[in-house]
Amino acid sequence: MTFDWPSWGGDEGGQRFSPLDQINTGNVKTLVRAWTYRTGEISDGSGEIARTTFECTPLVLDGVMYISTPFCRAIALNPETGAELWSFDPQIDKSLQRNWMLINRGVAAWKGDQGWRIFLGTMAGDLWCLDAATGKPVETFGQGGKVPHGYMGPKGRVLHGAEASPENLPTEWEGAITSAPAIIGDLVVVGGQLPFLRAYAVRTGQVVWERSKVLAPDDPDYTSWEGPGLAKQGSSFSWAPISVDSQRKMIFAGTDSPTPDFYGGERHGDSRPCNSILALDAMTGKTIWQYQISHHDVWDYDIPSQPNLITVRREGREVPAVAVTTKQGMLFLFNRETGEPLFEIQERPVPQSAVPGEKLSPTQPFPVAPPPYARQGAGPDGLNRVTPELEALARKAFSEYKVGHLYDPPSEEGVIVFPNTIGGGAWGGGCYDPRSGLYYVSNSNVGSLMKMVRSKENPSIFARVTDNFDNGRFWDNRTRIPFTPPPWSTLSALDLNAGSLAWQTPLGIVDSLAAQGISNTGSISIGGGIVTAGGLVFIGASNDSRFRAFDSATGAELWVAEIDGSGHAVPMTYLGRKTGKQFVVIAAGGGNKFNNQFADALVAFSLP
Repeated sequence: MTFDWPSWGGDEGGQRFSPLDQINTGNVKTLVRAWTYRTGEISDGSGEIARTTFECTPLVLDGVMYISTPFCRAIALNPETGAELWSFDPQIDKSLQRNWMLINRGVAAWKGDQGWRIFLGTMAGDLWCLDAATGKPVETFGQGGKVPHGYMGPKGRVLHGAEASPENLPTEWEGAITSAPAIIGDLVVVGGQLPFLRAYAVRTGQVVWERSKVLAPDDPDYTSWEGPGLAKQGSSFSWAPISVDSQRKMIFAGTDSPTPDFYGGERHGDSRPCNSILALDAMTGKTIWQYQISHHDVWDYDIPSQPNLITVRREGREVPAVAVTTKQGMLFLFNRETGEPLFEIQERPVPQSAVPGEKLSPTQPFPVAPPPYARQGAGPDGLNRVTPELEALARKAFSEYKVGHLYDPPSEEGVIVFPNTIGGGAWGGGCYDPRSGLYYVSNSNVGSLMKMVRSKENPSIFARVTDNFDNGRFWDNRTRIPFTPPPWSTLSALDLNAGSLAWQTPLGIVDSLAAQGISNTGSISIGGGIVTAGGLVFIGASNDSRFRAFDSATGAELWVAEIDGSGHAVPMTYLGRKTGKQFVVIAAGGGNKFNNQFADALVAFSLP
């Protein structure tokens, strides 16, 4: 049993469960703010510095907290007071950005003969190794403590090592590392926004193995590509956090979608291993098994969150499993060792595209259980009737576009697609209580307007790059209130032993509507939660600058606190060594894709 938070997902497998129960259903309503740490890093992107979003999940190890910031600084704090112990600045160019945001979601830690080392990835594509006691680079790792993980050079060529010199770097970062690295044994595994996954030796920084998204002709997945698209795969291999099973020497990674995101006319076929869950031999990087969640993706339905390595019960026995949340609002559950689905997955017919040159997969996989946790269409009467003004705006918007459902393809006429590109479980993923078998996941019920336009350079090609793609959120631009009915976000509990929905409740509020007495609407959300032995699910995520605790058995909201900005990070919890108090911490940074309010606060709560 650990009272620390040693990995980004709590444990190496990303279960996000804490055995702490000092804070529980009986006393959570008395929680108070214990301390606040401010990074000083706030930008709305209007000046020379790119916009920021603070989404770090801290680690706590042996009485020290370690965080990362939007500017990719690593900082050590006293976890009981928030006092700064040291800070390391990799001096990234803050005027450049990937996905128009400066972001870093956390660090990883490894303990060797010389104590703890902290591994930090940056938006500049570098992997740093720091002495956890001092924050200074470990000189024996790479060159002066860092390894250039890789950059995209001219015409999409990946630059490695010495090639990645300043004169060769592109004008925009393409090698950004936004998620915490993964540690297994003496390896540190890094993905990021590059078309490969790579393992380094933790002591030296030497490359041990590499998996590329651009396949060789003898690769089994090579035949799932037709046309020139395979050679142009410059998107990420795996940008979300990676899960580790040290006992089985396996790692689990969710892969990104193929490029271009919304048009597959140059890449016919299923495009494996994109949009897949991969179980890899951690020592070699070779595939043990894989499963593709979405074939020939044209919706940007990549796997956005860390796979959860959990144990479920089947016919009276315990089964090692991996749970995969999706943007589609479906949860896939597999035997971790074999890849066998633990609930039936059906290949069902889906709509086809009328866009010239496009050739979609005739079917897509749908798990029979558990049921979807997100809305998968606008519905037959999907108007927002919360207020007369919103209804009028929604009616006009609905009249201009086709109302789509899950897997309705983008079209020249325009279609309202559900869920949107950051809908469903999004990057926050879920958390699991091994005692009850309940899995908790939030979602956003928001659609996108998808309309294909012809490339000016080549009229026979549609939306070859995303700059030519009209992808608008389906909401009122002034208020960011969706045109579809509430709830716009929910928190769901799925029983993974039974494959059923245990409960579902709205997550968040819209302040302007709450002031009118309109509640239970939910609020657009991005982020995830944790679950504790105290019977609580802690989650921010909602776009309303609040942090909440729910009864994990019933879904009742037991506590809510206003925080400095919306908490789009995954929270964490630990026990203070000196005070003996349990703390719950969340990064309140606002920003992100749905939010124009910015903050820089790391906020800790405890009992009085």
